[in-house]
Amino acid sequence: MSKRNSILVLTHWSFQDALVQTYTLPYVRMIRKNIDPARKIVLVTFEQEHLKMNDIVKKEQELLLSKNGIELLTLEYSKINLNFPFKAFGYFYKLLNAISKNRIGIIHAWCTPGGSIGYILSKITGCRLIVDSYEPHAEAMVENNTWTKDSLKFRLLFFLEKKLSRHAKILISATEGMYDYAVRKYNFQPQNFLVKPACVDLEDFNLQRKKNKVLSDRLGFENKIVAVYAGKFGGIYLTKEVFYLLKEAENKWGENFRVLLLTNHDTNQIRQWANEAGLSFNKIVCKFVHHHEVRDYMGLGDFAITPVKPIPTKRYCSPIKDGEYWALGLPVIITKDISDDSSIIESENIGAVLQELNVEEYKKAIDKIEIFLREGSSLSTRIFAVAKKYRSFEIAEKVYNKVYAVDFFKSTW
Repeated sequence: MSKRNSILVLTHWSFQDALVQTYTLPYVRMIRKNIDPARKIVLVTFEQEHLKMNDIVKKEQELLLSKNGIELLTLEYSKINLNFPFKAFGYFYKLLNAISKNRIGIIHAWCTPGGSIGYILSKITGCRLIVDSYEPHAEAMVENNTWTKDSLKFRLLFFLEKKLSRHAKILISATEGMYDYAVRKYNFQPQNFLVKPACVDLEDFNLQRKKNKVLSDRLGFENKIVAVYAGKFGGIYLTKEVFYLLKEAENKWGENFRVLLLTNHDTNQIRQWANEAGLSFNKIVCKFVHHHEVRDYMGLGDFAITPVKPIPTKRYCSPIKDGEYWALGLPVIITKDISDDSSIIESENIGAVLQELNVEEYKKAIDKIEIFLREGSSLSTRIFAVAKKYRSFEIAEKVYNKVYAVDFFKSTW
């Protein structure tokens, strides 16, 4: 009988979600390179209705993945409600069947929601558990006012976070600080704890992607100073504060200033926030583009913003977009205490860190960006070097080389 040595990669996102496309798949391909070709990888996603693939797209993606020795298992996403226990039963039936059928021996789960499912499966099947992107999710949901501390959702996930922390054979976090969080909050000292920030493919995101003339002309950005933001509003992200910051940039540069928002957020809501801040809506371009186009649109910017709410748990997460901004040579305005990124931006002098959310801080940040922009092309070169130092794929490859190396594998398991 063959050994149980295949790998179940467990996410809690939809396949077409950027978090799978940019934050999971590149790493799964790295894992593929580090293991015997005979070992199978099964990738699990939970498909939300608005991101669900049609049959043709799904078959195309399955074919592409199969060429890399990866099988796709899609499950229907469900919110936690009265029907959830029935949905959960269906999930576990399908997942247990996949584990048995594919001779799974390792569950490599992403984030603590995926890790929680992985923990339960590991306890039932005896599969060894790896939790990647190990960060506090339960407390983050409370901090951004999505859950309350007395809610069943919070108590259940926090309980499972403690359990999976002790049970996992390897924990891979975005920051060193997560080790201290585990000690304080979970009363546990991780033994096999590795650090891997949100890395970027520098073959894809680089200075050659800057200032695409065709796109720039099409959007009316020629000879303009462009602020770019790629992401959402609300939840863990600021909303109105972003537009008050951009208003200070408009005050600084007037007609020479433009804003590019790469988002699928409601345009009417964006118009309302802009109007409240006194920011001219006609200077804003809103676009939602596919991931393979993001790099070219991001590259139109002269500076970028990362408006993550400065809440305690964000110290332990690694925003994907910062590495992408840096790879494109963009100085970044960021809130304080976000991952290691805020301190990197300060120490490497490649942007501005907002210590408070007020007009005075916004003015200081914009003044600093103006000084940076005087550096010209040397600024982009300097910032790209920071991306290479802190966010190169080589960093992630070293982590996965270690995790799936034979010697480390034997000593850890």
